[in-house]
Amino acid sequence: MTIKKVLIDCDPGMDDSLALILACKSKELDVKAITTVSGNYHVDVTSENALKTLELIGRTDIPVAKGLAKPIVRNLASDPFSHGSDGQAEAFLPVPTKQLEDIHAVDLIIETVKKYPNELYLLALGPLSNIALALIKCPEIKDMIKGIYAIAGAYGLNKYSTANATGDNPQSEWNVFVDPEAADIVFSSGIELTAIGLDVATHFDVNFTEDDLAALSSSENKEAKFLLNMINFVKNRGFESYCVLIDSMAIAALIDETLITTIKGKVGIETKGELTLGMTILDTRHHHTWNKLPEINVAAEADYKRFNDLVLERILDPS
Repeated sequence: MTIKKVLIDCDPGMDDSLALILACKSKELDVKAITTVSGNYHVDVTSENALKTLELIGRTDIPVAKGLAKPIVRNLASDPFSHGSDGQAEAFLPVPTKQLEDIHAVDLIIETVKKYPNELYLLALGPLSNIALALIKCPEIKDMIKGIYAIAGAYGLNKYSTANATGDNPQSEWNVFVDPEAADIVFSSGIELTAIGLDVATHFDVNFTEDDLAALSSSENKEAKFLLNMINFVKNRGFESYCVLIDSMAIAALIDETLITTIKGKVGIETKGELTLGMTILDTRHHHTWNKLPEINVAAEADYKRFNDLVLERILDPS
């Protein structure tokens, strides 16, 4: 088994919190650092939630650094989807004793990439502000990053791409909508980028079954109870359980690279519109393609049952 070194940049958030648990409980990944950013909530909240999550599962050995409080050129948008007053489905986990590192997230990204040149994957679960600024501040790390797996965009590959739009306009995805300029920088960087959009990440086949919920209910694991509470929180508000699983798709895609099928595509980020702000435009034309657009790997399909089973297995694992 190849163990992959990762840095997770996130904005917890329910689905980020679950993704952190999944990554930390997976032997295939070696989590070297966690950085936080404003997205679902202000970075003060997302940072505390990252610390709370690590304490929940006993992984206080992993350094956590706080990053940008707002997008690189615009104000922070207000998320139309609530993760609860605590950002974790009203779980109200204990105030963490673990402290943040005395380093900015952008600098920790740069430092960690340089420490593990050509070995480190970035798992981007929130707006791409921290990663973009790291690339601006230290351009040479571009060639040292093994790859980026990002929950980013919506590509029009199926009905879920727009039906489950998470940005605050009709067809955008939240992470790109919050900081489209940062997304444009990262997408255009030339780093090997796998973007998992709403087409795959919010597909209704991601939802847990009644048998899955029963297994979680019968478990004594703290993380299983934490997950079940989040599922009940979203279902009580008329949403499906996929809402708490979105960011875990990026983690799982790196754990098992056969879980998702990708296509190569030229993608542009809309940074100016109102109805279209943050849209990720996939140029699929046979002729007259805009070759100036960066080419990335776009998730097109996934083995949703294997994904659900993987998440459930790791959450129920008592170790």
